[in-house]
Amino acid sequence: MSLPRASRIVAAVLLAALAVPGLARAQPREVALVTGSSTVFPFSRAVAEAVGRAGGGPRVQVASTGTVHGFAQFCRSAGLGAPDVQDASRRITAGEFSLCLRNGVNEIMEIPIGFDGIVVAHRRGLPSPDFTLAQLWLGVARQVPQGGRMVANPYTRWRQISPSLPDWPIRVIGPPPSSGTRDSFVELVLGTACAAAPEVRAVAESAERARLCTALREDGAWTDAGEDDQAIIRQIVEGADGVLGIFGFSFLEAALDRIEGASIEGVDDTAETIASGRYPLARPLYLYVKRPNLDRVPALREFLAEYASERALGREGYLARLGLVPPSPIRLRVIQDTVRDRTIMLRRPG
Repeated sequence: MSLPRASRIVAAVLLAALAVPGLARAQPREVALVTGSSTVFPFSRAVAEAVGRAGGGPRVQVASTGTVHGFAQFCRSAGLGAPDVQDASRRITAGEFSLCLRNGVNEIMEIPIGFDGIVVAHRRGLPSPDFTLAQLWLGVARQVPQGGRMVANPYTRWRQISPSLPDWPIRVIGPPPSSGTRDSFVELVLGTACAAAPEVRAVAESAERARLCTALREDGAWTDAGEDDQAIIRQIVEGADGVLGIFGFSFLEAALDRIEGASIEGVDDTAETIASGRYPLARPLYLYVKRPNLDRVPALREFLAEYASERALGREGYLARLGLVPPSPIRLRVIQDTVRDRTIMLRRPG
């Protein structure tokens, strides 16, 4: 499978920098490099385009590689042969932070840019379900409780789990293991519901409990998509009745003429419920930035300044029109202070 054009450009720039010994560390770079989350990608691309229009040409290259792969690239090196910015649909993990430190990436700015909700979407016109977290878990988990023990998931239709659910085959298309959206879905859905099951609490080994609560089905009921949320939407629209897709709220907002989202625990997926935290699958989105590169890549300063501006990140900004749930005015001022003061993370996440 060929890489998207933006990803090929970023890869070419990185390889060119690495091809000449010492070049990545010795010389400034004209183009800022951004990698990571497919969920954050449309927002960062819009900011990059705004910077390009103001500067008379491309100044920032943005690639959609997935949060997990993005952190691997971002943390690989402190030199200019690695990306300057990591888009992330979840917070950096302790392991990723440690990887950065081991490789000399030790001045990292963490910038929560706003909020997103993970939606469970289906083709428009079908009766919209109201899932509980436990029902979603029972639908997609590799093992589920039955008869006092954990067994291979036997459910083939949602109505077998609850008579309140549609009589649809269980077929869910979701993000791949490289995706931060998948990490968040596993944490918010499987982790929450699974941990409450007596059969899981009875397992003595913590590693085994973790495995039980993070493993998705491999029998065809769950299908990994690539780092392309638009492809998931196409499969929902063109597939059989009841095919469900898991992705970020912004992609739902852009396709409401074709798809709609199910309620979760009785709460609809709206900008208001996500911003307030009432929607159970709400989550913050982040940028991670190498502070030293602000002095080595002038375009990076322009990119961050534009991202933190009222015209981009404000309630009426262009990122909100793309589906980002923006921060409150107070939170926006904190973000602007972080960018102005170049504040770095001082504590290990965890």
